[in-house]
Amino acid sequence: MRCRIGIVAALVGSLLMAACGSDSSPKPSSGMGASVSRGQLLSSPPSLVGSYSSADMLGMLSGNTLGQELLTLVYTPTCTVNVYHIEYTTVGGKGEATDGSGALMVPSGTDPSCQGPRPIVLYAHGTSPDRNYNIAAISSNDEGLILAAVFAAKGYVVVAPNYAGYDTSPLTYHPYLIADQQADDMIDALSAARSALPVSASMSVTDNHKLFITGYSQGGFVAMATHRAMQAAGATVTASGPMSGPYAVAAFGDAVFLGDVNLSAVENVVLVVDSYQAVYGNVYGMATDMFAPPYAPGIESLLPSTTPISSLYADGKLPQNAIFSSTPPAPQYASITPSTTPANLAPAFAMGFGTDYLVTNPYRLAYIQDTQTNPDGGFPTTTTGVPAAAPGTGLRQDFKSNDLRNWSPTSPMLLCAGSGDPSVFYLNTQLMQGYWATHPPSAVPVILDIDSPPGSGDPYAALKEAFAGAKAAVAVANGADGVLQAYHASLVPPFCLTAVKSFFDGH
Repeated sequence: MRCRIGIVAALVGSLLMAACGSDSSPKPSSGMGASVSRGQLLSSPPSLVGSYSSADMLGMLSGNTLGQELLTLVYTPTCTVNVYHIEYTTVGGKGEATDGSGALMVPSGTDPSCQGPRPIVLYAHGTSPDRNYNIAAISSNDEGLILAAVFAAKGYVVVAPNYAGYDTSPLTYHPYLIADQQADDMIDALSAARSALPVSASMSVTDNHKLFITGYSQGGFVAMATHRAMQAAGATVTASGPMSGPYAVAAFGDAVFLGDVNLSAVENVVLVVDSYQAVYGNVYGMATDMFAPPYAPGIESLLPSTTPISSLYADGKLPQNAIFSSTPPAPQYASITPSTTPANLAPAFAMGFGTDYLVTNPYRLAYIQDTQTNPDGGFPTTTTGVPAAAPGTGLRQDFKSNDLRNWSPTSPMLLCAGSGDPSVFYLNTQLMQGYWATHPPSAVPVILDIDSPPGSGDPYAALKEAFAGAKAAVAVANGADGVLQAYHASLVPPFCLTAVKSFFDGH
């Protein structure tokens, strides 16, 4: 058991670095009702990107330090993986017709697990600022290589969209954290991929009608939104495994404005504001209403970008860390500029404040005042557990429209995250758990805090112990700051993915 955990942890840890209104508020039209014909494969058969044998996979893994460690543990892929680049019709955040692209990974080989009817894993990737993001390019895309090695090389068919606004999609923005659109995009990618099966390189491999949905960070949110949408439509979901997602996005947004600024907040705020402004048009009147003068020009179309985000920082297009001014927007808010509790996350919160900041104090002040007039039921005080009934600001209205505290699953779900996450706070998982406590699902989700002490008879005890060891090793090598920086990007993913893979194997 410990050896298997170590193998998968080494694999995923080495590879996964990409990964995160009032009732009258404007809402986009759902793609489900749009006139566009959705989920149509634009090129049939799809383009074969590459066929990767076990030897090829091992060779690719040998190109990095942890991959070499994996090889010493005698990791052996079972199947050859044939990777296809698919393009398909879908919709944007306003229900407008557009195209999407993604990866279809199909196993082949002599092992029985590589042949015949196979289950499908529908995967949602984490946040990326890169407009050219292409998960089918597994030689250069870390998440793509993860999927190939962990799922496709073990007999699952994998479908993974790049999302509208990325790769070959002509959409001029990305509908970031637009729950209905992102679910539509996933469903359309799945429809297109199913229509492509069987492929010539794996003629015996077909859909066995078991569907598993998972994703990490932004992809955790997308995976849950997709499960919700498919359940509402009466479609079969065998099980899902959302990981470390911002499910309670309204509470999460409030936490950030109330001083709990997450790591990667600059990238997240620009993506979500550009998305909501494009779709709802109510976040601000002019960009200067929200953004500080050095950053307002051109910010509406800044991300995702073909320019590396490191260059955007270096060129002064974005501040690297500070969302807010270190001067409180009013004297009574000094204690949350920044927040200092919990102590383990205080250093991360402090990074979100400075003299070179993104969001103006007047905008933050109006947001904070609205949280007091129209408080969220889950943060900072738990009352109803759901978003504010009538938020007053456009951004809070949009967060409410996309918050997932409004459904209960009817098929198995594993919800995995780490309680010390400085990037996507664990409150998202806690608030979903609280919502389900008062709206009981017919299939009670398994909640796994990978950073909690193992209990007696805990089926995840070995994983938790391994995670604690990995975190301790990072602390010895790089200190507490190193743990904060690695926590969401590379510490949690291998262990949550291990748990999700095992969960799927059991269904």
